[in-house]
Amino acid sequence: MIGSLFVGFLIALIASSITNRGESMGCIGKIILGLLGASLGQLLFGDWGPKLLGTAIVPSILGAVILLTIFWRRHS
Repeated sequence: MIGSLFVGFLIALIASSITNRGESMGCIGKIILGLLGASLGQLLFGDWGPKLLGTAIVPSILGAVILLTIFWRRHS
């Protein structure tokens, strides 16, 4: 359980650094984004690439990037 939360947070950190969005989300928001992004990414792109605690990292980051670009605005 705690490992999944850590992986979700890590995925959200990577996705937010790629897109420059979601800076003001906070830890809980980033964990939720990472978990939702992982679910979406693995649903859309499959379960391939390196895995961390059973989560495919590359599709998960792609899913989180998609969520960030759709739902969060950039702060100017």
